Amino acid sequence: MRKVIGFLLIASFAFFIVSLVARDLWVDDPNQVRTLGQAAIGQTIPQSGAANTVTAIVVQFRGLDTLGEVTVLFLSALGVALLSGEFAGRGLNELFADNGGFILHYGTRIVLPLIALVGAYIVAHGHLSPGGGFPGGVLIATAVFAVLMTNAEERLSTRLMAVIEGLAGLAFVGLGTLGLLGDKFSFLANVLPKGQLGFLFSAGIIPLIYAAVGTKVAAELSTLVTSLTGSDRDGGALVVSAGSSAGREGGAR
Repeated sequence: MRKVIGFLLIASFAFFIVSLVARDLWVDDPNQVRTLGQAAIGQTIPQSGAANTVTAIVVQFRGLDTLGEVTVLFLSALGVALLSGEFAGRGLNELFADNGGFILHYGTRIVLPLIALVGAYIVAHGHLSPGGGFPGGVLIATAVFAVLMTNAEERLSTRLMAVIEGLAGLAFVGLGTLGLLGDKFSFLANVLPKGQLGFLFSAGIIPLIYAAVGTKVAAELSTLVTSLTGSDRDGGALVVSAGSSAGREGGAR
């Protein structure tokens, strides 16, 4: 198996090197390989109204790929939630059994709103500056993770997170479907008013999509962390605790 993995890694690296060399050897006009990038930059403002070209590419020009990425993240979180029961009785719950001391216990509650605020800012300004739904959502989930790590009594409802995650996913698809109702008849077409370039309320559907992505990412990662720490208010923590108790009893016998 190691040989197969090693061969695939070497083959992938070789393909990458060959593709770079081929650009200079097999193309008569080097400017031809820059056509796609120049076209994306040139169409960013007319089609998306976003000041950030990367955002226009991620959310609109290749929006289906972004939808696939959040789906992969959902499947990863689901897999961790399903497998988290395997860690029961192996001391995982004891790892998060204390409050981390006075400073961490109360310090996280001071920085929690600040972390969440910065995460929301990154999501809301993704069409204007570097950032967007993915990094902002991760930052918001980090705030949840910090609270769970420093307070053994804190619990988070994974059912509620699942509902929020599902609604965010439906919002993404729903916003994309709006493009099918317009003249362009294209999924994720930017049919809403684009506003004035550089302002917060601009770029049409892009800020709304990033809000959906940020909410979805934050909910999925929060669910993942909750499953691993055994902090599920809906019963997951009881499963881990029961498994750990059973393991200790078995060891005593």
